[in-house]
Amino acid sequence: MRETGRIRHHYNRRPMNAPPHLDYKSHVAELFSSALALVAPDAGVAVEVERPKQREHGDFACNLALQLARPLKRNPRDIARTLIDALPPSGYVERAEIAGAGFINVHLKPAAKQKAPRIVLEAAAGYGRRSLGRNTKVQVEFVSANPTGPLHVGHGRGAAYGASLANILQAAGYDVTREFYVNDAGRQMDILALSTWLRYLEAAGETTEFPANGYRGEYVRVMARTIFSLHGRRYVRASDEAMAGAPSDAEDPEGRVDALIANAKRLLGPEYGYIHGFALTEQLGDCRNDLAEFGVTYDSWFSENSLHDSGKVGRVVDLLESNGHVYLQDGARWFRSSAFGDEKDRVVQRENGQYTYFAADIAYHLNKFERGFERVVDVWGADHHGYMPRVRGALSALGLDAQRLTVALVQFAVLYRQGKKVSMSTRAGDFVTLRELRNEVGNDAARFFYVLRKSDQHLDFDLDLAKSQSQENPVYYVQYAHARVASVLREWGGDPAELTRVETGALASDRELALLQRLLEFPDVVENAAVELAPHFVVFYLRELAGEFHSYYNAERFLVPEEQVKHARLALVAAIGQVIRNGLALVGVSAPEKM
Repeated sequence: MRETGRIRHHYNRRPMNAPPHLDYKSHVAELFSSALALVAPDAGVAVEVERPKQREHGDFACNLALQLARPLKRNPRDIARTLIDALPPSGYVERAEIAGAGFINVHLKPAAKQKAPRIVLEAAAGYGRRSLGRNTKVQVEFVSANPTGPLHVGHGRGAAYGASLANILQAAGYDVTREFYVNDAGRQMDILALSTWLRYLEAAGETTEFPANGYRGEYVRVMARTIFSLHGRRYVRASDEAMAGAPSDAEDPEGRVDALIANAKRLLGPEYGYIHGFALTEQLGDCRNDLAEFGVTYDSWFSENSLHDSGKVGRVVDLLESNGHVYLQDGARWFRSSAFGDEKDRVVQRENGQYTYFAADIAYHLNKFERGFERVVDVWGADHHGYMPRVRGALSALGLDAQRLTVALVQFAVLYRQGKKVSMSTRAGDFVTLRELRNEVGNDAARFFYVLRKSDQHLDFDLDLAKSQSQENPVYYVQYAHARVASVLREWGGDPAELTRVETGALASDRELALLQRLLEFPDVVENAAVELAPHFVVFYLRELAGEFHSYYNAERFLVPEEQVKHARLALVAAIGQVIRNGLALVGVSAPEKM
C-alpha cells in the first residue's frame, strides 16, 4: 500500500447495486468477490478488505492479489491488474490502483463520502452498530474483587475496561451479559470477619493484638462501631481467649491469622455467621454503589458460596476424577493441570476436605457454559497471567472447547500527582480508593483515562492532566469538540431533523472530504474494537475525529449566506456531534453541550 501503480476506471458497464445502509466496506468486498469468481473461482482464498493506515492510500485496501500469487503461480502485481479489470462497475468507487508488491487500493467517489451526514443522522444513536456477533451469547465477567474493602484505583481500570468492552461487543451485535463473581467464600472473607470482630472488641473496651495480616483500613473500624451501636456487647468475648494459642506475627503471620479465625469461630459459634455476613453485606453494598456511581452496572452478581451450597464444586471435582484427571497424593486431590500446559499440577481438595479456590473456579466456568453462553470473556488483573493455562486445561478436561474462553489481562494503573508517584498498600489500608479518584478528577476523566492504553500495558494516570481544561487533556479535548458542535447548532437555531434531508454536494474541500471519510470509518472502528477486545481503538478514533473537527472549526465559517453551503456544513457538524456522542457512550463518558 505504498507506491501507486496503474489506475483503472469503469465507465461503460452497469453499476453494482448499492449495499444495504451504504456499508461501503461490504460493498467493496462484494466487488472483489465478483472479480475473484472471474479470475480464480477455485483458488479457495477469502476476500479481505481493510482501511489503510495512511489516508493517502485510499479508503480501502485489498490483499487478494498477494493471496492468489502462490495458487496461481503468477506475479501479484500482474494478478492485481487482472483483478482490477474484472471488478464490476460501482456508482461509489472512483478508482482502484495497484500499490507496493500487489496491494489494491480503492478510492471512493466524493459523492459517496458526501452521503455520510445523512447516513449518520438517520441512524442517530444506532450509527456504528454492526451485526458481527449475530446475537451470539457472550458473558463478560469483570472486576470480581474480593468484597473485603473499598475498590481501589486498580479495580477502577478493570471496571472501566470491562464495562466499555461489554458496550462495544453489544454494539457489534453480541448478546452480552455483564457479571460480577462475588468471592463470598474462603479465607479472605474470614480474615475480614476476624478483623471486624477484633475492632469490635476494641470498641467494647477489650485490649487485643491486631494481626499484621488483618485488614487495617478505617472502613473496618466503621463496621465494628456500627455492630457495637446496633448490638452492644452481644458479641464480646474475653480478649485473652480470642488471642489464645496463636503464634506471634514474628513467628508465623499467616498461621497467627488462621489461629485467630479458628478462635473466633469457636468462641462465637453460630453468631460468627452474623459478623461474617455483616462484613460481606456492607462491603458488597459499598462495591455495588461505587460501581453504579461510576456508571458500571451488571446483569448478574454470582455468588461463589452458591457453588459450594449447591454441591457443584464437589461434583465438578468428581467429574474430573472420573475422567482420569484427578489423583490422590498426601491426602489431597490434585488436578493434572501440567498435562494441559500448566507448570505443575494443582490441588483441588485439601487434606482437610476443603475445596480450593481453583476448584470453585472450575465449577464456576463450567456453570457459565451450562447457562448457555457461547463465549466467555474474563477480565483479570495481569498478575493472574499464570492462572490461564490451568483454567483452560480444566475446561478441556471437562470436554469443553477451551477456545470459547478468552482472558483479557488488565495491568495496574499508577497514579501520579505533580510528577510524583502516589504510593499504595492495600492490606494496610493505605490506598487510593476508586471513589477518591472519581471525586478528584470526575467520572468522565477516570473512565476515559482508564481506556487510553491497551489493557495489558501499564497505565500512568496523571491526576493533574485529568483535571486540566486544555487540549493536552484528551477527554476535555473530545468533549470540547462536542460542546462546539452544540454551540454551532444553537447559534443556527434550526431543527436538526431537517439536516437529514439537505444536499451535501457542497462538502468538497480536502478538509471536509477527510472528515466525511473519518465519519464513515466509525462502524469499522467499533467492529475492530470488538474483534480485538480493544476499547482504546474507540478512544484513539475520537481523539483523531475531535482534532480534525477543531481544525475545521478554526478554519471555516458555518453560518454563511449561501444556504446550500450553510446547510451542508451544518449537516456535517451535526453528524460529527452524533458520532462523538456514540463513541463516548461506548466508553461510558458524557457528551456535554456546554463547557
